[in-house]
Amino acid sequence: MALQEWINKTITVITNDGRNIVGILRGFDQTVNIVLEESHERVFSSSAGVEQVVLGLYVVRGDNIAVVGELDEDIDSRMDLSEVKAAPLKPLTH
Repeated sequence: MALQEWINKTITVITNDGRNIVGILRGFDQTVNIVLEESHERVFSSSAGVEQVVLGLYVVRGDNIAVVGELDEDIDSRMDLSEVKAAPLKPLTH
């Protein structure tokens, strides 16, 4: 699926350093630099629930993106992230 189809939709971005950033896709360029609005980072912990750090308008460099996916807002809204416990993702190694 092309990124163009996700403009104005909520997406999740996993970065090469293991961060999980969620926001509304507002734009991108030919090097896949991504502009997110109303974004936040989800910080996972194996001992506490997910912490959501507000980022606001945010640019993610294309060379730092590992995975991009559309977020199902209906399913996401039903999840109690304070109860989700998971080990943080490790950075990618090439």
